[in-house]
Parts: sequence; structure tokens; C-alpha cells
Amino acid sequence: MSYRNLEIWKLARDLSKDVHQMSLTMLPKFELYEQGSQIRRSCKSIRANIVEGYGRRGYKQEFIRFLTFALGSCDETTDHLECLWECESLKDQAIYQDLHDRLQLLGKKLNLFRQAVIEGHRSEK
Repeated sequence: MSYRNLEIWKLARDLSKDVHQMSLTMLPKFELYEQGSQIRRSCKSIRANIVEGYGRRGYKQEFIRFLTFALGSCDETTDHLECLWECESLKDQAIYQDLHDRLQLLGKKLNLFRQAVIEGHRSEK
């Protein structure tokens, strides 16, 4: 099995591509290197932490730690998106709502996956 088979990675991959595209095409130029850069990096961090954690899955505490980082990056990305919306840098409500809903879904699935790894770790002891 590969991390590429994980639903959470697939969701994070699709979100990172869509957030990247949104930040380059829908934000004012002055946001490209400020909030645009921040949201691109935090969203890409979600998938990177899933991959790094999966690579360390033989060490359950490390896997859990990186899944926790991924969850934190998901929350950070949500906050950046909300800030762009509240400051009216992102004006397309449909795009905002779609990305926001998908981030919320990913956060829930990440949390459930993390809990399953934790429970699996406890049952091994």
C-alpha cells in the first residue's frame, strides 16, 4: 500500500491544487506574496505531513505526530481562507464555500484517521 491510496491524501492533493490555482488567479496582485503565499504553503503542508507520517508509520508515535501536524495545517489553511474572505480579497462566494467545505471535510477525516491510528497503537501495547 502507498500513501497515494489514502483518501485523506487524495483530498489534500486535490485541495492543494485548487487552493494554489485560486490564489494565483482570483486574488489581487498584492495578496500573491502575502496571504496567497501563506495559504499555498499551509495547504501543501497538509499533504506533505500525511506523506512524511506515512513514511514513518513503522513508528506509530511519529505517524500520529505528523498526522497532528497535518490537522494543524488544515486548520491554518481554513483560517487563511476565512481571512481572505473576510478582508474581501477573495470575492467569489462559491469558490470560498467549496474550499471551506472541503477543508472541513478533510479536517474531520484527518481527525478520524488519526484517532484510528491512536487506537491501533493502544491495542498493540
